[in-house]
Amino acid sequence: MKRSVLALALASTALTSAYAQAQGVKAIDTVVVIYAENRSFDNLYGHFPGANGLQNVTPEMAVQHDRDGAVLAELPPAWGGLTAKGVTPPITQAQSEHLPNKVFAIDDPNGFNAPLSVTTRDLWHRFYENQMQIDGGKNDKFVAYADAGGLVMGYYDGSKLPLWSVAQKYVLADNFFQGSFGGSFSNHFQLVCACTPFYPDADKSPAKGLISVVEADGVTLTLASNSPKSAMEGPPKFVNSSNLTPDFYAINTMQPPYQPSNNKPAEGGDARLADPKLATTLPPQTEKTIGDLLSEKGVQWAWYAGAWQAALDGKGGAPVPNFQFHHQPFNYFVQYAPGTAARAEHLKDGGMNGEAFIKDIDAGKLPPVTFYKPQGNLNEHAGYTDVESGDKHIADVVAHLEKSPQWGHMLVVITYDENGGFWDHVAPPKADRWGPGSRIPAFIISPFAKKGTVDHTQYDTTSILRFITKRFELPVLAGLTARDAALKANGQAALGDLTAALDLPQ
Repeated sequence: MKRSVLALALASTALTSAYAQAQGVKAIDTVVVIYAENRSFDNLYGHFPGANGLQNVTPEMAVQHDRDGAVLAELPPAWGGLTAKGVTPPITQAQSEHLPNKVFAIDDPNGFNAPLSVTTRDLWHRFYENQMQIDGGKNDKFVAYADAGGLVMGYYDGSKLPLWSVAQKYVLADNFFQGSFGGSFSNHFQLVCACTPFYPDADKSPAKGLISVVEADGVTLTLASNSPKSAMEGPPKFVNSSNLTPDFYAINTMQPPYQPSNNKPAEGGDARLADPKLATTLPPQTEKTIGDLLSEKGVQWAWYAGAWQAALDGKGGAPVPNFQFHHQPFNYFVQYAPGTAARAEHLKDGGMNGEAFIKDIDAGKLPPVTFYKPQGNLNEHAGYTDVESGDKHIADVVAHLEKSPQWGHMLVVITYDENGGFWDHVAPPKADRWGPGSRIPAFIISPFAKKGTVDHTQYDTTSILRFITKRFELPVLAGLTARDAALKANGQAALGDLTAALDLPQ
């Protein structure tokens, strides 16, 4: 009898030990990804304590060069003004003249005094321009290849933001890069498939005029003959800076082939589709996504889009909710076409102001992998919204997540899709032709987070996919393998999978 009890005890101990060893990432039951818009790390978190921020920037590191390589005597004005159209009182182009060639605080009371609640004008954030601004890692031609002049060098006192406090409480990653060079369109694909969309036979299609004209290096746009010689004379002009590469990859904003899309249905055609004869309608994509892999493994997941139903109902316009059609990556894929079971199951309405999403948080009904895209006026994108509104919204979402019945085994990742054209001083790691691009803020929030720390591990957008792949034991997407190989070939450090920011039970 004693031997039997002892054997049971030993077996129980062994089982407990095995279970503990198996914990690791499996301690996370729910992964929530919140994807905001268009801010570089230095633009918002350059003064975060312990981070690689503006305190590490020497004057030489920040100085900007003209298109001919000469040091600019001063920053060019913000062409068209510093603030967005309709902002009162405006900060005019003339008021932005003669800034020193260095970074400056947009919200400085003794300067422009444009707080985080003021919408600034938009800036170029495009595939080739981003690479030309990065200039091989020197980050010294942001002004030269911008359409917003000196505004690219502006930053804020981010300590006034609600998410600053969230970052202090949990983990701020200060070495996290956007997955792709350029803008929102391409980086949303990086988030869901680590891939770049493709337009077959584009040269024989309605999109033939959208093929960019690029120099032999594959990075530099060809300047037009009438392009201003200096950034002080105006933004550069190109022969054709557009949405497709010369070999037909889509790298700047194209519209979804399915509604909701900024391209309306063809007259007399299927009301669920975008008109395929319009140049900017991207043909349906067929690449494997992280959603497909999760579904094949039997893992539930969802993409919650703020104001999705409002957009479908034709009520998604500006200024509220200002639904952004090209921020919905699964809506480009044939496997999630209108009428499919996969679309009905996985593409969810987040509700106006995220109310439907928050309701599911509070009820503990989030699927194991959840993506949330805030509606346009709450996503922090320059040009059509301010920073403060979206930051308050996302901080409120975090507060709900912390009280959720699922919180005890949850990982929340908040990041920005790309830099929005704003300068950052850290050189991205050299990998493949698609990226990574500029550095962006990222927060790792969890009961298992190494609370109150700054994580210096090298990450990019695809690191989120790496964690999901690891946690749910999925096949590795081809884009992740390709990036790993490219980093290794260039002598660069591997990308992390977010676990360095966590204290997981072992």
